[in-house]
Amino acid sequence: MEFLNNLLFGYFPYVAGTVFLAGSLVRFDMSQYTWKTNTSQLLDSSRRFQIANNLFHAGMILLFFGHFFGMLTPPAVYHAIGISTSFKQVASMTAGGLFGILALVGGAFLLHRRLTNPRVRRTSSQGDVFILVLLYVQLILGMGTIFVSVDHLDGSTMLLLTGWAQKIVTFQPGAAEMIAGVHWIYKLHIFLGLVVFLVFPFTRLVHIWSVPYTYIARRYQIVRQRSA
Repeated sequence: MEFLNNLLFGYFPYVAGTVFLAGSLVRFDMSQYTWKTNTSQLLDSSRRFQIANNLFHAGMILLFFGHFFGMLTPPAVYHAIGISTSFKQVASMTAGGLFGILALVGGAFLLHRRLTNPRVRRTSSQGDVFILVLLYVQLILGMGTIFVSVDHLDGSTMLLLTGWAQKIVTFQPGAAEMIAGVHWIYKLHIFLGLVVFLVFPFTRLVHIWSVPYTYIARRYQIVRQRSA
């Protein structure tokens, strides 16, 4: 068990991270025509789809940044501004629960639509279905961690999880040992999160790298009607 723990949470994060970065660069360099979302909006642009799509993306984006800053912010930083570990734990559970519900509701409709809408299903690859199912299972696990976290509102387990993440990103030894004794649902949630990074370059998720940040500041396009 110790070997497996070290393999999954000590070495696998670096394998997944390397494939995530190197794989994205290779795909962009060698297969730019596949660097797209393959959106199915033209096949089904119903009002329900638009709402579900917005809920799913808003929930996932908020969850990502919540995890990013929540896991990588050292305790000394939020302690310095008067936030206790227990308060951060409860705030994380509350915000994560709200954002998770948004993503779950939107994702449920998107998954049902992709599997049951004939036009969308015919244009979907196995990878499209796989990554959506993977993200949805990850969401369910994330929501499940909230119920487990109720048993330790002092933030002790959260400190172990954030300590693991900070050791991983700073290449410090002993990361896997920090979470050896945490509940299995946290470990499974972390493992599936790493799997998402591992398969990222081979899925439609690569479009995340190409978010049009400059779109807001782009000059208006002037469209004139053709003269008769």
